[in-house]
Amino acid sequence: MNFPSDLKYSKDHEWIKVLDDQTALVGITDYAQSELGDIVYVEVETVGETLDKDEVFGTVEAVKTVSDLFMPVSGEILEFNELLEDEPEKINSDPYGDGWIIKIKIVDPSQLDELMDADTYKEYIAK
Repeated sequence: MNFPSDLKYSKDHEWIKVLDDQTALVGITDYAQSELGDIVYVEVETVGETLDKDEVFGTVEAVKTVSDLFMPVSGEILEFNELLEDEPEKINSDPYGDGWIIKIKIVDPSQLDELMDADTYKEYIAK
């Protein structure tokens, strides 16, 4: 499994990649996509909304289950990765690249300090 060191990770298995002082990409981890199995649909109807940390911003549907997606930090949802409309399986094949789910504007950058680094996340999922 892959755990890029330039990302931060949540206990709900989302990752966040800070692009600059205010914007970031959010997706689900390699571990999460492997647990879900083949992803067939992604729904995000919260574009344009500002959500608090841990609020649900969408859902991801796999062959056998539907799972909520949670905000790793508070932020305004700027964009949904439209590539996922036709190719939701990108989350399985490239969870940290083309499989990103949303772009956000971070409301409170200090919340990033509450997330796990790659090594801590590895320990977390090994439990």
